[in-house]
Amino acid sequence: MPDDLAPLLAELRRTAVERDKRGGHAAEEKALLQQAGLLRLSIPKVDGGDERPWPEIFALVRRVATVDSALAHLLAFHHLQVATLRIYGNAAQQRHWLSRTIAEGGWWGNAVNPLDPGLTAVARPDGYLLDGRKSFCSGTRGSRFMTLTARLADGSSVIGVVQTDQPGIVVHDDWDPIGQRQTDSGSVSFRQVLLQRADVLRAHGAVPSAFHTLRNSFGQLILANLFVGIAIGARDEARDFARTQARSWVASGVQRATEDPYTLQRFGEIQVQIAAAEALADRAATAIQTSFERGPALTERERAETAVAIAEAKVIAHRAGLFASQELFEVVGARGTRASLGYDRFWRNVRTHTLHDPIDYKLAMLGRWALNGEYPPPNMYT
Repeated sequence: MPDDLAPLLAELRRTAVERDKRGGHAAEEKALLQQAGLLRLSIPKVDGGDERPWPEIFALVRRVATVDSALAHLLAFHHLQVATLRIYGNAAQQRHWLSRTIAEGGWWGNAVNPLDPGLTAVARPDGYLLDGRKSFCSGTRGSRFMTLTARLADGSSVIGVVQTDQPGIVVHDDWDPIGQRQTDSGSVSFRQVLLQRADVLRAHGAVPSAFHTLRNSFGQLILANLFVGIAIGARDEARDFARTQARSWVASGVQRATEDPYTLQRFGEIQVQIAAAEALADRAATAIQTSFERGPALTERERAETAVAIAEAKVIAHRAGLFASQELFEVVGARGTRASLGYDRFWRNVRTHTLHDPIDYKLAMLGRWALNGEYPPPNMYT
């Protein structure tokens, strides 16, 4: 792990508001993350990487999210694709792609989204021929490699790896949400692209093990840490404004805004929610590290317990992110609504993400576990 990320985080914070307004591809900022060695963290040492523990990587993602949740998203999804290779890939596949990642300093993107059946695969002796389009392909613009899923005519799917920059693959600049505007989560189209048989991570019809489905849990815990990071970032901006620019309310009876009893109460509420979300996110990261180390020996029960820990963390992080990004304005007041401050980005960013996984269904899943002992289904949301 790099010793001092403060200068990098300060630079991301300095340009975050302007880049949020502009949207598009953050090529220069991604280069800064790569130059800081942050793409190496999850890659095994045998392949030239740093092989840091997952709790450390998740904590870093959270830290980056305090100043720029879009860049934190890209960094986290890079490591999610590395995790995909480490979970699904055989030794030769891991050695080939991960050593290239180090040698080329390449970013990973994805065209996985299993809810989008738009990418089809036709079997050939040398692999699968890909045609169609995938949506929500975070990080693929500017990437060197990508993981993907494609559907066969019988409804089964394949998971594979391709090099992004090749004939037949077009990464579209069509991502235009209210938040997370620089995650490059647009669509990717494929036209007669060959997925080499050697690069198929899971063939069609293959039954995933409990360890394979841990990939989905990694994705969920990434989002929880992004939510917590956004909450912390909103709190920090509110605190700085309250200390340096906010004025006490005329009826408050105090001289400084930092002495206002209602402001203190709001900060107390924000702090409690963040503290709870951080604690649960850290606990979940420890659980996923333990499960990852179990490898193919991971049982369904162990996987379920890890998924529950992550779901609990995600629910609280969801609430903390929305609460802190809303309460930020109660603290800064009317002066804090200046567009140049960009404080609205915290709410827009967390709201954009939280809508991808309705909290009601997460709570229902936890209720089935708590009341009936029902295992969480090993799908993309657990």
